[in-house]
This record gives sequence, C-alpha cells and structure tokens, in this order.
Amino acid sequence: MSQKKVLELFFDVISPYSWLGFEVLCRYKNIWNVDLRLRPGLLGGIMHATGNRPPAMVPTKGAYMAKDMQRLSEYYQVPIRQPSDFFHVILKKGSLAAMRFVTAVNLSHPEFVEPVSRELWVRIWSEDKDITEPESILEAAKKAGMSVELATKLLQATDQPEVKNALKETTDEALKHGVFGMPSIVAYINGEPQLYFGSDRFELLAHQLGEKWLGPVPSKPRL
Repeated sequence: MSQKKVLELFFDVISPYSWLGFEVLCRYKNIWNVDLRLRPGLLGGIMHATGNRPPAMVPTKGAYMAKDMQRLSEYYQVPIRQPSDFFHVILKKGSLAAMRFVTAVNLSHPEFVEPVSRELWVRIWSEDKDITEPESILEAAKKAGMSVELATKLLQATDQPEVKNALKETTDEALKHGVFGMPSIVAYINGEPQLYFGSDRFELLAHQLGEKWLGPVPSKPRL
C-alpha cells in the first residue's frame, strides 16, 4: 500500500461546521489511506487576524444557518441543535477555555483528543450546555472516558505557558496555510499542502486524494 497522505484538521468546538467535518474525517480515517491529525486551534483568533465575521452577524445568513443546521444534522447524522442563547454562547462566552483544555490533552494524551472534542461539541451544540466553566470541561472529559485525576491535572495545565503558546502556535500555523475559518483541512498531496475550507468539500478532497467518496456516513468495507 502506498504511503498514507497526511490530513490536518484545524478545528474549534465553537464551530458546528467543524463538528460535521470532524465526524466525517473520523469515519473515513480507516477507510481512506490517510493519516488524520487533529489540530485544535482558536477560531476567534483566526477571525480576528483575517477580518472575517461569523455568518450569524449577517441576519439573513444567520436565518439561513439555523435552517441549514437542521438539514445538515440529518444528512451527516450528527445531533446538532442551536444553543438557546446563540449570541451569548458563541460570541460572548466563546471557546478559549475549552480549546486550551483540548490543547493540553493533545500535548500529553493525544488519544483523548477525539472523544474529548466530541463531548465538548455535544455539550454546546446538542445539549445546550456550558463549555467555559471548569466543572463543565471536567464533565465532558469524564464522558470521554478520562479519569477525574487526569482531567483535573490537564485542566490545571491550561494556565501554563506551554499550553497557551501551543494553542497560539497552532492558530498561527493555520493562518500561514491561508486559513480564514473553520473547519479547515490541509491535505498534503504530492508533498504540497492544499487547503480545503468547510465541511462540504469532501467529494473534491476524495478526488484529489485518489479515494472514493461514499457519502457522509460510509459503511465499513468488508474484509
């Protein structure tokens, strides 16, 4: 088998579209000949640096997004429900604490990045729950299968310069690739990084990778 192609997913749990992209790539990581690398970044930092604005800041886009999320949830089989107080949750509270925690997890226990990120998405984008308070983050970690001791240790580490700098470095790396929003996938094809933005570029990505797109919920190939 040929060498696996590297796919980097730059994501933030504040973004519902990132959740869709995340779940699709997690489903395909053992179907396509790829090496999936999850790269937790800060969407707020990306938006600020590029001058981009959240879609919901434009009223007609916000109204469209609410309807679009319902359709996408069914199509991708990801249980997305918009938070009851969207602007407060997304624009005021944000995701800095959560993404520092995911970064701390990535630095020392990367095997938990996938389940912890998923549980944070479930809280904010499915259960309408907080992801900013320490007890909220600990609850997500517990549901992800992490021990209370380890989760507490990693939560304490979020105040350390190593973790803060790592999150900033990943965000800066995304910007160098030309990222302006999330999810953003950087695929290394023929040794060259290629950027794909959004959760609706998988058919094109598959074509570029020389793989088959089997829809957002592929059945595992028979052995």
